[in-house]
Amino acid sequence: MKWLSILNDYTLYLKLEQGLSTNSILSYERDVKKLIFFLEENEYNISPRKINSKTIQEFYYQESKKINPRSQARLLSGLRNFFNFLIFENYREDNPTDLLEAPKTGRKLPDTLSLVEIDQLISSIDLSTETGERNRTIIETLYSCGLRVSELINLKISDIFYEEGLLKVTGKGNKERYVPLNPNLIKYLNNYIKLIRSSIKVYKGHEDIVFLNRRGKKLTRNMIYTIIKNAAVDCGLKKQISPHTFRHSFATHLLERGADLRAIQQMLGHESITTTEIYTHLDKSFLKEVVKSYHPRK
Repeated sequence: MKWLSILNDYTLYLKLEQGLSTNSILSYERDVKKLIFFLEENEYNISPRKINSKTIQEFYYQESKKINPRSQARLLSGLRNFFNFLIFENYREDNPTDLLEAPKTGRKLPDTLSLVEIDQLISSIDLSTETGERNRTIIETLYSCGLRVSELINLKISDIFYEEGLLKVTGKGNKERYVPLNPNLIKYLNNYIKLIRSSIKVYKGHEDIVFLNRRGKKLTRNMIYTIIKNAAVDCGLKKQISPHTFRHSFATHLLERGADLRAIQQMLGHESITTTEIYTHLDKSFLKEVVKSYHPRK
């Protein structure tokens, strides 16, 4: 596995899976390129699969001498994200940056949409077209179930349990979880599959895939990204959004309305509760209301 080859895959992942801006993607690329330059300069012939904590520590501490604490944290964040990507894609099983410590800085909070913005975005979709019906169902599925884009494009008809009101989702590491389906989404899925999808000539091997393009093949990450970008333009939304924005919004809106953090963790498919805790970016007025409503000495 070549560094530059995997870096190209990583760049695509940052754009389509994480929905980052061009500037953010360039920053993450620079972090990895610094590591590549360090390896070449020191004649370390190590692949992304084999590089270990000792080599990463040597690189990080050398770079840390040249930059301020905030930039150190930025660099470490970039390296961690890169190796998490390698784990996600099953290139390696561990993250060699886990033992590194960075200066504590404020955590970047995920972008979200308000319920009004989501309604505006969905309402702007032209339902007179077959792709419009499909696209509305896609966005509703992302938001109502908090799916990753990779989970959405691989969703199967056999994963939908209408009577039980559940959706089986296959997440990272092929781990399965069940997410409740709300009545609106059940209606949209049923209409799309029976009225729109049934008229498409399905490509061999894609018979069970829910969301298809006009040629009967499953949609790509890039196509989902484009669908959402176009919908945002059509409704005049100024925010930079991606498929992941709906996942963030799903978790945030549940939390704001009093949902249990561990229940949200299960629905998102997070292994650790600490990953889910990023969604606790609630405003002070909401926190005051929680204490006022639930504290025994209110």
